[in-house]
Amino acid sequence: MEIYNTLTRRKAKLDPIEPGKVRMYVCGMTVYDYCHLGHARVMVAFDVITRWLRQTGLDVTYVRNITDIDDKILRRAEENGESISALTERMIAAMHEDEARLGVLRPDAEPRATGHIPEIVAMIERLIEGGYAYAAANGDVYYRVRRFADYGKLNNRNLDDMRAGARVDVDEHKEDPLDFVLWKAAKPGEASWSSPWGEGRPGWHIECSAMSTCCLGETFDIHGGGPDLTFPHHENEIAQSEAATGKPYVNVWMHAGAVRVNQEKMSKSLGNFFTIREVLEVHDPEVVRYLLVASHYRSPINYAPESLSDARKSLERFYHALDGVEPAHGDVKGIYAERFSAAMSDDFNTPEALSVLFDLAREINRLRDAEPAHASALGQELKRLANLLGLLERSPAEFFKAGAAELPLSEAEIESRIEARATAKSHRDFAEADRIRDELAALGIVLKDSREGTRWSFEAPPA
Repeated sequence: MEIYNTLTRRKAKLDPIEPGKVRMYVCGMTVYDYCHLGHARVMVAFDVITRWLRQTGLDVTYVRNITDIDDKILRRAEENGESISALTERMIAAMHEDEARLGVLRPDAEPRATGHIPEIVAMIERLIEGGYAYAAANGDVYYRVRRFADYGKLNNRNLDDMRAGARVDVDEHKEDPLDFVLWKAAKPGEASWSSPWGEGRPGWHIECSAMSTCCLGETFDIHGGGPDLTFPHHENEIAQSEAATGKPYVNVWMHAGAVRVNQEKMSKSLGNFFTIREVLEVHDPEVVRYLLVASHYRSPINYAPESLSDARKSLERFYHALDGVEPAHGDVKGIYAERFSAAMSDDFNTPEALSVLFDLAREINRLRDAEPAHASALGQELKRLANLLGLLERSPAEFFKAGAAELPLSEAEIESRIEARATAKSHRDFAEADRIRDELAALGIVLKDSREGTRWSFEAPPA
């Protein structure tokens, strides 16, 4: 298996520190608001990565943190007139609901920043002892960026360039404008914890350094996150962790691609910012998941009506192939599994893996009448491989009828019209039968006649 490493800017064979085991940390959410589409991108990307690593026989420990103390959390709690714990618990519960609807498996551990304050304080103390950090007169503690010789290696930047174009807060307590905060002195009335430097709370970057090393050790296999975290967050994590331990922090760095909305950057200022739950109120969760899986995890994704329509049509092709085919085990010669494995082992190439599934679906359709037993075996293989991507976990009937939930007709009303059509046909009133079929088709309800009767499904109309 080869994985692209952001640090080295090339793909290389995955070589776990401990044979047969992979320790992976992914930066999670700051829980002051509902999760948005960018969070969904990271959730699904690393869910697929974890599923495939385990499929290859690796014992994966997947840790995704929760930042439950932060300036944004303090501000939002005050705006809402609620306690910090009430806000964060509510948002954590919502996050778990969102990821469950997207078919995302829960991480093995979800450490919270507030649960690791002693470890955070201890790491800061080690940095001060090593000359990498200093306590300022205002009670803050800062990291000396220039003290760490390799600073900038993840992003291939040098300090002089960063200093020239830096967007840094003017702070008279810093020795250098590039230095960043490790510990923030508490203002009156703010949530705080005791430390050798007075009451305060941790900076964002040090939280992840402490939580990851506490859960996975001083050096671990994979660290992942969103595209906006490479600088400064992950750069700062490297500087803190390696200065504190004297050891390499992470072997492989992985970053998911950004989500764009109608080819524009997603942002609240542009009015194109969507939470996961807003999207799932309108679109089937599996359709959204397919959209997120269909692009390579490092590539940007465009969220737009036509892309969601394409995603639904792709899923419809798979479910149509499975419709009426009884799953059965049989000899499929392993060619599809081999191609699927080759794609996923090449830096988790999901677009290529999905192309294998389309080939399977075409073969099922070709053989369903002539060789039903073989078609059934292929159907089982299609479901098995798709399940590794978190797809095709419903029956065709469940998928097609789920899409009809928002239609103006209930399922009983649809069945009533189908019965009326059957009656019209029996009386040779074909004009009325066609009228009913056309009425339903205009809503996206497709009728399929067979010897056993008429079945219906919902298919998304063209965008």
